[in-house]
Amino acid sequence: MPVLTDPIPNPSAAGLRVDYRHAPLDSLLADPRLLAVFGFGVDAAASHADPRYLHVALPALGSPPHECWLVDGDVQRGRDRGIAWSTGGGLQFCALEVHDDGDIETAAAQAYQRLQAWLAESRHPHVLRIWNYLDAITSGDGDDERYRRFCVGRARGIGREIPAHLLPAATAIGHPQPTGRFQLYWLAAHSAGTPLENPRQTQAWRYPRQYGPQAPGFARAMLPPADAAMPLLLSGTAAVVGHASQHGDSLAAQLDETLANLDSLIAIARTQRPALAAHFGAYSRLKVYVRDATSMQRVDELLRERLPDGTPRIVLQGVVCRRDLAVEIDGVHA
Repeated sequence: MPVLTDPIPNPSAAGLRVDYRHAPLDSLLADPRLLAVFGFGVDAAASHADPRYLHVALPALGSPPHECWLVDGDVQRGRDRGIAWSTGGGLQFCALEVHDDGDIETAAAQAYQRLQAWLAESRHPHVLRIWNYLDAITSGDGDDERYRRFCVGRARGIGREIPAHLLPAATAIGHPQPTGRFQLYWLAAHSAGTPLENPRQTQAWRYPRQYGPQAPGFARAMLPPADAAMPLLLSGTAAVVGHASQHGDSLAAQLDETLANLDSLIAIARTQRPALAAHFGAYSRLKVYVRDATSMQRVDELLRERLPDGTPRIVLQGVVCRRDLAVEIDGVHA
């Protein structure tokens, strides 16, 4: 790993702004404060020489904007040992891919071993947020389901039990079409954030055995370091109350339950950060994952009815990790 100079007087005072921008990719990459930029859908560039760009292979509704992460100060970037990285302002973006030949447990274990080795040498050892994108996430029966094998492989790759107060926020979504790869990217910081749980939901790491041999390892949201000028980082959230899926026969009811869970998380976050807005709005950025492509337009219409005008969102076709769940939402909120 290269030696990185990322000097800031107060390492916890990281700043991150997430924007959705309709602009040519090269013009976005010209900004020296750009930490990362993401393209979605079939029309987005599949790759770029600049390691700050990542294509997420999920079909999108309409012509989605790029998702841009901007920090305070200039950004360094490079590639090392198959990991694309960029760093600046007390934060680091990293991305890697692992070939998946059908054995997602091994692919996840390899990816998370590489992540752990990277963090062990990094000046940004505190992972705030992780995204996982994999093929056929709900294929297989019982404990052979690929999401369950992914959870086993992730735990194997980490190699230790992570205390609850160190768990990152996370998303795990399935590609609707085979890609042959497992994609992992993360946001890390000099200083640790505060994981948050939702009182409406069982902590994921306490899920009962019926959901597989290894419980998922993530927090429902991440409150950034106290002095950081950063938004609340929301994990992938669906219509789960306690540990049980709800409203399997109603897309609209699932969406309402999902929004209720997100409202609950915002309320919990505001007990520590009262300056956060009480509801989604212009300073939120949402990604909406919809299992069925034919439901994407309907979900967007339902959200238009339920969210304040001007709430930015990107609607993607992505397979949620339970077969009875049709929609999931993640994002940031300030």
